[in-house]
Amino acid sequence: MGLIAAGWIIVLLLGGGIALERTLTRQVEANFDEQLEYQLTAMVASAEIDSFGEVWFYRTLGDQRFLEPNSGLYWQISGEGYEPYPSRSLWDRTLDLRQGDASSGHFDSEVHFYDSDQFEGEPLRIAERTVILPGSETRWTFAVASATEERDFQIAQVRSILIWSFAVLGLGLLVMALLQIRYGLWPLRRVRAAIQKLRTSGDNRITEPLPAEVEPLVEEINMLLEHTERQAEEARTHAGNLAHALKTPLTVLTNAATARDPKLSEAVFRETRTMQRHVEHHLARARAAGRRAVGQARTNVRQSAEAVRRAVERLYPDGRLDIAGSRDAMVAIERQDLDEILGNLIENAAKYGGGSVFVTVDHELGSPLCRIWIEDDGPGIPEEERIRIFDRGARLDTGKPGTGLGLAIVRDVAEIYGGSISLGTSEDLGGLLVDLRLPRA
Repeated sequence: MGLIAAGWIIVLLLGGGIALERTLTRQVEANFDEQLEYQLTAMVASAEIDSFGEVWFYRTLGDQRFLEPNSGLYWQISGEGYEPYPSRSLWDRTLDLRQGDASSGHFDSEVHFYDSDQFEGEPLRIAERTVILPGSETRWTFAVASATEERDFQIAQVRSILIWSFAVLGLGLLVMALLQIRYGLWPLRRVRAAIQKLRTSGDNRITEPLPAEVEPLVEEINMLLEHTERQAEEARTHAGNLAHALKTPLTVLTNAATARDPKLSEAVFRETRTMQRHVEHHLARARAAGRRAVGQARTNVRQSAEAVRRAVERLYPDGRLDIAGSRDAMVAIERQDLDEILGNLIENAAKYGGGSVFVTVDHELGSPLCRIWIEDDGPGIPEEERIRIFDRGARLDTGKPGTGLGLAIVRDVAEIYGGSISLGTSEDLGGLLVDLRLPRA
């Protein structure tokens, strides 16, 4: 920010300084030329033709420098057939005018200016004009010349003042910009100090009052800390639940091995399957929680349901699975997790139903949550069992293979993403109705 500010200050001041220097320089030059033109006009107004046909002044020119030799201010009158009539300040020199003695036939009644270096070490600025005086047919060239030393000194003075003033102005602006940047970023230093204090003091929130400009940043930091704390608490809870769930099977196996139980192999098989169910359940929750923390996901429900249907139809070729509803419904959940949720629900409907499964995507278009219905024509689930069926390992039909973790995993993953699931009775098919609600993307 400081470099950008310095760059802009230099560019703007440099451009402004050059423009102002050219304007003032032109003004000094214009004033200089205006003085020459004034003196030239005074010469023409004071000139007359004498009885010999030559020019003379009926009144003395006002500037005393015309009378001082080599004073730097000169005049001269030239005409065809006449010797140049110089001022006393020229002494033994004459001006080499562009119009010369007017023998070229050129007539320039307007004043024109030009620079000349005909005198060594004394550059001149010359103003000249061609006139015809009353009583004469001769074209007379009137010229006033002045050394440019004074003009050049004034221009140098103007440039010096501009350089120093713009340098001081630029330095002042740069200092002010740096102070403004430091003052403007000062709240961020306070935020850094607050975060450092947060890390060293053991607090879990930034509570000290900070400027309004950084309050949104502080709120986001506090929300991030809360999110991280909640994730850590979930991880601790999962680890504790898994340890508690594995404790009992391990105790059973240890006791059976210590007592040399003849049915040890059966106990190992039974308890290891229990431990496997617990591990799969907690791994599914951990994967969902980890993917949710990565960022906001967007998944098309219809595409996920179609992919699940193709897989289920290969497992149950005799069944019928229909999908209806919105094709554009998007939910804020990872595709892999949505596939796992729909896969468990649709597979359960095909496994335990009577052969017909009907899926409705986005059943209520105006609902804040995307509702997905999975219906089957099976026996359904009694109302008193609809809560218990979500417990880990709970199964109503033990005659078919399974671990009893499908609905538990579905409920946990849906809740991780802010959704929910409930069970009811299908009015169209007569079997189970699963009402899945997921947040829209």
